[in-house]
Amino acid sequence: MTYSPILILHIAGGLTAIVAGFIALFVRKGGRLHRKSGDVFVIAMLVMAAAGAYAAVIKSQPSNVLAGTFTFYLVASAWLTVRRKANETGRMEVGLLLLALAAGIGAVILAWQASQMAKHGGPALYVVFGLITFLSASGDIRLLIRGGVAGAQRIVRHVWRMGFALFVATGSFFLGMAGDPVMRRIGLRARLFTPDVRKTNLPLVPVLIVAALTIFWLFKVKLSKRYKTAAA
Repeated sequence: MTYSPILILHIAGGLTAIVAGFIALFVRKGGRLHRKSGDVFVIAMLVMAAAGAYAAVIKSQPSNVLAGTFTFYLVASAWLTVRRKANETGRMEVGLLLLALAAGIGAVILAWQASQMAKHGGPALYVVFGLITFLSASGDIRLLIRGGVAGAQRIVRHVWRMGFALFVATGSFFLGMAGDPVMRRIGLRARLFTPDVRKTNLPLVPVLIVAALTIFWLFKVKLSKRYKTAAA
């Protein structure tokens, strides 16, 4: 079986992002290894999301187009948050806001279509996706109105967006939460996770680790005097 370059980019980007993301979660925050693994994670996720969205456009899979677009937006906005100086914004934030709004409007359209056609499990999944997208976009609007963020708010914005993006990538690979047609096509998950392995719920463990550590760091940043002092 031969694979297209886009398919190879999607798979390689996803696997690289998961490895780099787990390294960034466990190493000392702010250290050299954290920064390096974070850079690799960002690049790999952007490649994976862009390649997945492009492949979905070619195959007329609107839900996967939205998933790739939103993942790209999450990672790009999280990276930009820490690349900017405190209380600083620019044109890229406006562009990413428009990207998020486009994904949210697309989710609303798909939800309406699903409710009319009564397929794909109904509109519930699209409604949830749309809510998350619009909530994320509202954070961008507040960011632009305030002229940027600093201190704990800045790190919280970075952590939850990176963590959620890693959660999506990890869940898609280990659980198939998005029903990724790419993984079904190459049969990778079936070879890695046999029925006996799936019965043990081991594939769920990495997903829970990402969720738990993301929540842990969110609370640690919110409660830490270090970031409150920086904000002041």
